[in-house]
Formats: sequence, C-alpha cells, structure tokens
Amino acid sequence: MKLSKLLIALLSITTAIFLTACSGEEEKSKTEDHNSHANMEHSGSGELPEGLQEASDPTYKVGSKAIITDDHMPGMDGAEATIVGAYDTVVYSLSYDPTNGGDRVEQHKWVIHEELLDAGDGPLKPGDEATINTDHMEGMKGAKAVIDSAEEMTVYMVDFTPTDGSEKVTNHQWVTEDELSPAK
Repeated sequence: MKLSKLLIALLSITTAIFLTACSGEEEKSKTEDHNSHANMEHSGSGELPEGLQEASDPTYKVGSKAIITDDHMPGMDGAEATIVGAYDTVVYSLSYDPTNGGDRVEQHKWVIHEELLDAGDGPLKPGDEATINTDHMEGMKGAKAVIDSAEEMTVYMVDFTPTDGSEKVTNHQWVTEDELSPAK
C-alpha cells in the first residue's frame, strides 16, 4: 500500500516536472520564432503600397536571377531568387510591440517608407516614431515603431525556393541590394 502511494507521488511529480519543462520550451520557441521572423508572411500578393516608384536603373533587372545572401527566415540564405520588382525608396529596420501581444520585435528588416502611416515626404531618422501600415508579420499592422536605421536604396520583391526544401515563396517583400549577389 505504501509502495503504491509512493509510486503515485513520484509519477505525479515526474509528470509535473515534464509538463513544466515542455511548456517552457514551447514558450521559448514561440519567442524565438516571433523574433526570428518565423511568423512572417513569406509569400505576398504582389500588391504594392501607394506611391512606391519603380527603380530607374536597378542593379538586378526584373526577370533576372540573383542569390540571396541574408537569412530573414529559414532557407533564405543561398536561395536563388527571381527579381519580380525593383523600387527606389527609403528602407527601415525598426522595433515595435506587436498589436496582438507577444514580445517586442527588435530591428525587423525591412519596412519601406510607403508602408508607414503618415510618414511624410522625407525619410525618417533613427529614433523617430512611426505607425506601421503593413502586415509582413502577425501583429505588425497598426503597431507603433521606433526607427532603428534608415537608408535610401533600391529594394526588391523576389520569388525563391528556400534551401531548406520548404514551399516556394512568391512576391517576398523586401530584399535590399546588399542582400543579393549575382547568380552564377
């Protein structure tokens, strides 16, 4: 009788420890996924924000191929991309608290000037605040953001097949010129 009570107690304690550990890993995983862009909308509709101007002389022409040299998301680094669009704008990395709760997103890459609400004509500067008017990630649209960096450059919308074997990504917004290299 004492042995069965002892076994039940040990089983209960072991189960509680196991469940606690699992929930902690799940929460840690959610946080890491959120900050690593795993919640990012990989493929897009191809719809462009109002006022965005096509690049007059982009390094990578529409229809050409390039290799992605950054990893906004798993499977991106080293993937061959097809250039779908090239646009001259101001590109920002920014930090914000998602509108749906969750942990703060630090230095999200990239949001362009035309995706900020009432941003005005001139580029914003690091430290400026803005409201995000796009939904690259869940909880992004309507979030108040702080600009971490701002640079005028050509940005690209691309199609690519991730190197990790996951589904083809179409109309991905945005990849900067310095995140691409010529296809071989």
